[in-house]
Amino acid sequence: MLFNSQVFLFLFLPIAYLVFWLLGTKKQRYIWLAITGYVFYAGWNWKFCFLMLFSTLVSYSTGLLLLRDGWTERQRKRILVVPITVDLLLLGFFKYANFTLDSVSRISILFGRPVLAHHFDIVLPIGISFYTFHTISYVVDCYRRVVRPTRNFWEFATYVSLFSQLVAGPIVRFRQIEGDLENLGSAPRGKYLNLGCSYFIIGLCQKVMLADLIAAVIDPALAHYAQLGTVTAWACMLGYTYQIYFDFAGYSNMAVGLGYLFGIRIPQNFASPYRADGISDFWRRWHISLSSCLRDYLYIPLGGSRKGEAMAYRNLMFTMLIGGLWHGASWVFVAWGAYHGILLSLNRAFSSAWERIPILARRVTTFLLVVVGWVLFRSTDFGMAATLFGKMFRFETSPALTALTALVALLMVAFGFAHFGKNTFEMTHEWGLAMRCTWLIAFAICLVRIMTWQDTPFLYFQF
Repeated sequence: MLFNSQVFLFLFLPIAYLVFWLLGTKKQRYIWLAITGYVFYAGWNWKFCFLMLFSTLVSYSTGLLLLRDGWTERQRKRILVVPITVDLLLLGFFKYANFTLDSVSRISILFGRPVLAHHFDIVLPIGISFYTFHTISYVVDCYRRVVRPTRNFWEFATYVSLFSQLVAGPIVRFRQIEGDLENLGSAPRGKYLNLGCSYFIIGLCQKVMLADLIAAVIDPALAHYAQLGTVTAWACMLGYTYQIYFDFAGYSNMAVGLGYLFGIRIPQNFASPYRADGISDFWRRWHISLSSCLRDYLYIPLGGSRKGEAMAYRNLMFTMLIGGLWHGASWVFVAWGAYHGILLSLNRAFSSAWERIPILARRVTTFLLVVVGWVLFRSTDFGMAATLFGKMFRFETSPALTALTALVALLMVAFGFAHFGKNTFEMTHEWGLAMRCTWLIAFAICLVRIMTWQDTPFLYFQF
């Protein structure tokens, strides 16, 4: 089920919303939100609901164990290891088993000792990377005593299966919404209604009116990337740069809006990343929930920058390699992570000199470096990436791109919003009559397009 689908907008969401606010107690609302989360998830494959339930039960039980007094620190660590191991094994099997087998096979060929590895017939569960982060962050925070484990199973089940952020984030930590979950029984319906609708409509417009329209032009062109020239290759990659931003930021804004509709404040996930004046600044603004999780649960536990510069660079590289691999079981994603790890290391090493460069030059350079990185992210393999890099940095002519004029117009609009417009968390969302009418018209246009075009999944569903 997609946020931008007819079944969600005209059936699922109205029923979920109306029943939720008809229920009077916190427990009833927990149960209803958990049920709606599983129904939402079952829209892809109902069998994988049992996988999510299993992961939920393991992490919930771990929290209860950590509530008990008398454990030694060694025993607490053992309790922590079990659920993390279970979650990572599940994630590793479904997402990385065939990738590992394929990599072993390729490496064995290089050494002249070919190993025949049969692939598993595996269907990747939608959103497994996201809800695995939820359960792992919960047990780690319980172990660290950052949060007190909840005794209420339905509260925890609601947290894990909350449909607004279940399949593509943001990665919400339990402590970030714990207060709202605790007060769910007394949440006032009208308090966040306008705010929720505003976020949701803006996110839907970002997805339908920008990301999807850009995709309609560049996807056919990138399907025949070998025929692109220098200008069209740059146009396509600039298009993808804005497509992935407005697609994922649109999803995140819709998730925030849906959270508000049910009395839950989901934190910001994008803070105008294309206005960043350095790669470190970019990662403070892009996919904030993921970058902060990688920092708090990987980079800092590895030692961060506490053990000297050499170890700091090592930790940065390892963190970004894992971050790249998290996005997909492909060496191209690992290379993308390595690319950003190198940029972050260079940014750290030459930060003083970098700060002396005029801010406009820093922003333009950062943006272009990000665009170059998206070539790896968008490519299906290294062959495609090498071809695109060759065309972008070695002048070649080519036939005019179909709908080039439309793409240029879309890029200009996207450029204005991404680089100069306020992001949704900078807006007041207190619209006057004129703006309310404008957003309603935009929403109506989105609905017409949704009803006349086929459903278009969000890009981050595959991760």
